[in-house]
Amino acid sequence: MSQPDYAIHYQPLFTTLQTMDVQALIDQVDDPWYNQTLIHVGDVWVRLGVMQGEYHWHKHDEQDEFFFVLDGLFRIELEDADTVELGPRQAFTVPAGLMHRPVVPVRSAVLMIEKAGVIATGD
Repeated sequence: MSQPDYAIHYQPLFTTLQTMDVQALIDQVDDPWYNQTLIHVGDVWVRLGVMQGEYHWHKHDEQDEFFFVLDGLFRIELEDADTVELGPRQAFTVPAGLMHRPVVPVRSAVLMIEKAGVIATGD
């Protein structure tokens, strides 16, 4: 099965001492699945996802993945576990090695924190 087209941008948009207008960035997005590194902080990336639809099943063998919902409705299907449903200002961490799949029924904005160098589509 072929992977859908995702707009994934690894190069950080911002550096320290810059104000980030995250809402303006969200408003500009017209890709169905957009993933952008905002900034590199220490050994992690702070990333913004603006998305709607279904992502593919994947995992990250060496790292946890943190999701914080800004707007919308964000579901995370977990292998051999219940689906987690998150609304605005709710967060969840998927542990390293766990197969998961985001399913986003309405356009949503999500902040993610991951180790720098993560491959967003999984290992």
